Amino acid sequence: MIGNLIIVSAPSGAGKTTLTGGAVERDHLVRTSISFTSRAPRADEKDGVHYHFVSRAEFEAMIERGDFLEWAEVHSNLYGTSRRLVEEMRAAGFDVILTIDVQGAAQARGLFPDAISVFILPPTRQALIERLEIRGANDASDLGLRLSNAVGEIEQYVNFDYVVVNDDLNKAVDELTAIIVAERCRLKRRSGTAGQILQTFKAQTRSN
Repeated sequence: MIGNLIIVSAPSGAGKTTLTGGAVERDHLVRTSISFTSRAPRADEKDGVHYHFVSRAEFEAMIERGDFLEWAEVHSNLYGTSRRLVEEMRAAGFDVILTIDVQGAAQARGLFPDAISVFILPPTRQALIERLEIRGANDASDLGLRLSNAVGEIEQYVNFDYVVVNDDLNKAVDELTAIIVAERCRLKRRSGTAGQILQTFKAQTRSN
């Protein structure tokens, strides 16, 4: 059966990448889609692990070719999800997590109405500020931009199926993993299996 598509969004610094990484570690049927971006890597980031880092010109060429399932410009940088990579993983039976901003999430929901969407919230504004400062990769103007954008991003939580508050990391990973597993067990996804099991009981009854 084709895997589920899980959309995970959050304001910058809320911990969506850490949470999705935790879910992948706990569930062998989950994969993350590594996004493409035009921004430069941070000191602790590796190409092909955290993002696929490309030039802005390369990114724009990919847009023209229709390579992206969704893409958006966020904080003056371009981010996008490879359509081919996502389709290949889902066809192989894996649930695929898209860790994307609210613009990309809106695009993805429009293309995939059955996608499961999860919004990650920081516990407080101060907690978000502290996490951005700990990251140490944002100057004062960039930090201000991210905090300003966070208000509009957080307002979008009402458009998502689930909300996870990232106050305690282990608990938040537990909740995200539980959402993924529960969606896998929905009637519409298990009806075929359930029907097959029922037939074995009916067949046994007839033989008796």
